[in-house]
Amino acid sequence: MLTEQNYWRCISNFNFQCCGNLSPEQHYPSMTRFPRGSSPEDVLSSPQGKAVFSVTGMTCAACAGSVEKAVKRLPGIRDAVVDVLNGKALVRYFPSMVTEERIREAIEDAGFEAKSIDEESIKEKPFQICRIHIKGMTCTSCSSTVESLLQAIPGVQKSQVALATEEAQVHYDPKIVTYNHLKEAIEEAGFEAILKSTGEHISKIELKIEGLKIDQSLREIHKSLQSLPGVENIDINQEMKKVSISYKPYMTGPRTFIEVIESSSGSGCFRAMIFPDGGERRETLRQEEIKRHFKLFIWSLSFSIPVFLASMVLMHIPGISHVLDMKVVNNLTIGLIVRWEFSTPVQFYIGRRFYIGAYKSLRNGSANMDVLIALGTNTAYFYSVYVAVRAALSRDFMGSDFFETSSMLISFILLGKYLEVLAKGKTSQAIAKLMELTPDTAILLSLNEEGNNVTSEQQIDSRLIQKDDVIKIVPGAKVAADGFVIWGQSYINESMITGEARPVAKRKGDMVIGGTVNGNGVLHVKVTRVGSESALSQIVRLVESAQMAKAPVQKLADRISKYFVPMVIMLSLATWVSWFIAGQLHAYPESWIPSSMNSFELALQFGISVMVIACPCALGLATPTAVMVGTGVGATQGVLIKGGQALEKAHKVNCIVFDKTGTLTVGKPIVVTTKLFKKITLPDFYKFVVAIEVNSEHPIAKAIVEHAEKAAEGDEKNPTWPEARDFVSISGHGVKAIVQDKEIIVGNKKLMQEHNIVIPVDAEETLAEAERLAQTGILVSIDREIAGVLAISDALKPSAKEVISILNSMKIKSVLATGDNWGTANSIARQVGIETVIAEAQPEVKADKVKELQTSGYTVTMVGDGINDSPALVAADVGMAIGAGTDIAIEAADIVLMKSNLEDIIIAIDLAKKTFSRIRLNYIWALGYNLLVIPIAAGILYPSTEFRLPPWIAGAAMAASSVSVVCSSLLLKNYRRPQKLNNLGLNGIKIE
Repeated sequence: MLTEQNYWRCISNFNFQCCGNLSPEQHYPSMTRFPRGSSPEDVLSSPQGKAVFSVTGMTCAACAGSVEKAVKRLPGIRDAVVDVLNGKALVRYFPSMVTEERIREAIEDAGFEAKSIDEESIKEKPFQICRIHIKGMTCTSCSSTVESLLQAIPGVQKSQVALATEEAQVHYDPKIVTYNHLKEAIEEAGFEAILKSTGEHISKIELKIEGLKIDQSLREIHKSLQSLPGVENIDINQEMKKVSISYKPYMTGPRTFIEVIESSSGSGCFRAMIFPDGGERRETLRQEEIKRHFKLFIWSLSFSIPVFLASMVLMHIPGISHVLDMKVVNNLTIGLIVRWEFSTPVQFYIGRRFYIGAYKSLRNGSANMDVLIALGTNTAYFYSVYVAVRAALSRDFMGSDFFETSSMLISFILLGKYLEVLAKGKTSQAIAKLMELTPDTAILLSLNEEGNNVTSEQQIDSRLIQKDDVIKIVPGAKVAADGFVIWGQSYINESMITGEARPVAKRKGDMVIGGTVNGNGVLHVKVTRVGSESALSQIVRLVESAQMAKAPVQKLADRISKYFVPMVIMLSLATWVSWFIAGQLHAYPESWIPSSMNSFELALQFGISVMVIACPCALGLATPTAVMVGTGVGATQGVLIKGGQALEKAHKVNCIVFDKTGTLTVGKPIVVTTKLFKKITLPDFYKFVVAIEVNSEHPIAKAIVEHAEKAAEGDEKNPTWPEARDFVSISGHGVKAIVQDKEIIVGNKKLMQEHNIVIPVDAEETLAEAERLAQTGILVSIDREIAGVLAISDALKPSAKEVISILNSMKIKSVLATGDNWGTANSIARQVGIETVIAEAQPEVKADKVKELQTSGYTVTMVGDGINDSPALVAADVGMAIGAGTDIAIEAADIVLMKSNLEDIIIAIDLAKKTFSRIRLNYIWALGYNLLVIPIAAGILYPSTEFRLPPWIAGAAMAASSVSVVCSSLLLKNYRRPQKLNNLGLNGIKIE
């Protein structure tokens, strides 16, 4: 089996054996180099590190290539990905060979500023973590036994069992083992297992501490915090008076940290508060960057306008032109001196960033936008200096300067960068809006010991909320954290999270999501998930991760950008030389040469125009801006798309494989028919059935109990049921017990036959009819005589049939793959209009079918919600997980449908198509612009029209191309769901 480690080992061995087949294009090592005295196996088996850096100063794809190259040159680098749009670099490395600090220095040596940042959203999770509540343990021997059993299961990395809390925390590989396997192992050991949570949820909070004076205080605070249960890591920055704490939010929380810090000093000299959050700091940094670019542009413009006026406008105004033409020394005029003086600060002070960037880029063996700008402006400036010096030294020399070209060119480029930064900030507004959903404050309630009366309430910062807190949600307020209602009733508008516009009724026991808006009722909510565990945090992490992921099509732009700058420089030189030689050979009439120039200056102007107008900045922005906006729009529509690769594949989908339960169906069984075959009243019948089924955890049993309770609500508010004795659950068949001295058996046909119970013909016909209608027939026997049949149905989702019909109209093939029997599967398929059916399919069979369809030429999407769908979700070109499904299914999927609505499949595909169309349009803007304008800048129209593009206008056009690409991507924010979905309703209600 070729594991990831084996793959890298093979690559490394391939490099070391010097086979002679290495790509000639690779001028720097992109694979891991190993230190002398260590083997590849030793290093590759050692722990790996990951670092995320904030990189400032990158302007285009060539810059990103420079950073990537500089990092990959270091020994011990596993992989490096650079995101020029967000200014981030993700580096995987071997700590035994290279340090995070060394990587940062390499980036700075390449000419950029780098700062290490925390990036929880992109942490890989090779192992899932689940917490299991274990009943029945009485001593340490019990806990040790369970721990050893779990540790011995293949796929389990680590298990910890705590007797005091009766909990097990298990790190396991979901591709090898599932929670059901863990549960079975615990139950086989004689204990009861109940899943509490899955997924590793580690939150981080930063606190500001006032009163810190000596190192002893720091040690006391560190020791006090470290002793708290659930605290994973503590980092104290004395200079900033800041402490960063990583913790498990289900065990402790920030209010506890503040109390511990403030009590660490007996005199109470310490005071702790929440440090300004990362979102605020990120926005502050973005605003500072915008201000910096605007300030540079204004300063550049203030110096460039006098140069432009002196060379283009004032020369034609009588009186002023006479002053400007006054000679100071020989032919050196006042106007020339003015232009020289005003253009110099622009060239060397305001424009020094281009020198620095160009130098560092060339030093690392690459060329970026700064190289083109530095070459173009320096050529114009120093030629103008040459003209000024010659004029001062000669009475006969007549020449034209290009001071306005260099200064105006820098001004327009700075304007373009300012507009670009301004526009790029808007592409990530989706995350900002999501993070703003959580309210700033919350009302914390204190309850009495019995927990039934409120003793006090106080307003606190919402970031101080901890698990198991009780908070009050007043009418019109936002819900501050995930939890369930313990008192009150109201309607909650969940559209900000799910995209569903219809308010959802909430009463005692119902779950609420942080960030949603309460209606007109007061609710008391017990908090269940905070910090990284919350639904909103998980959504934000998915969106952030998606926006950093590169689309495969972006690789084309990266390759083009790599060779584009050298090609532009060569083209510029060729343009200049061609026009100059043509002028020297009198290949064109002298009338073509403007009166203020000679042939050399005309050729030089053409060459500079080509150099500055062909910058590949727009090309590097074409894909990431569209992906950022597209994934952000998807999040607001309730569709979480995990990056550019998922978008690129989704737009090609022509076959969708559907799971049945929880995907095409609601996933919640309900009783649809009750037929009696014995003289007994319906209430008495249900009295016996519920008395036995209330002891079972099976979904069908719960459906029967819920149906009976609803039916009984009209007679009595809280119905009571008889006690069942000698309860026995027969796995896969049913249950039996003694109720009021009667033997009650509830189950399937096979269970009745095993107990020699005769099934009447009418009952047989009812069972057959139920199967024909895709229902599950449940027989009920009272004292070994069939008393009735219950028909249980997992209803189709209201929109299932319409969605399949729309997919058919889109020429997308639909396939049903389910583990249910053929009768139920065929019936469901007929109802929704699916022709291809795969029934009684195990997880590996679903995955094999996906691969078979791919082999047949289909681009396949798998839509599922369960653990058993994970292999198929991974095997498919695009995996779509229903938002209400399991954590493992969501983790395996490329797209998550948060609302669990089938019509979102169409939205996801449609959004992917529109985003990819926008990417194509951006490439047309970028490449088409260059292909069209470069010949014009080179003077192709000059012979026929005498139209030429001055270099400073070429610079403005170059800046405009980048802004136009970003604005083109921003138009995706106007995305509207397909018109064909507007009349598609859920539960008979039209969705607007």
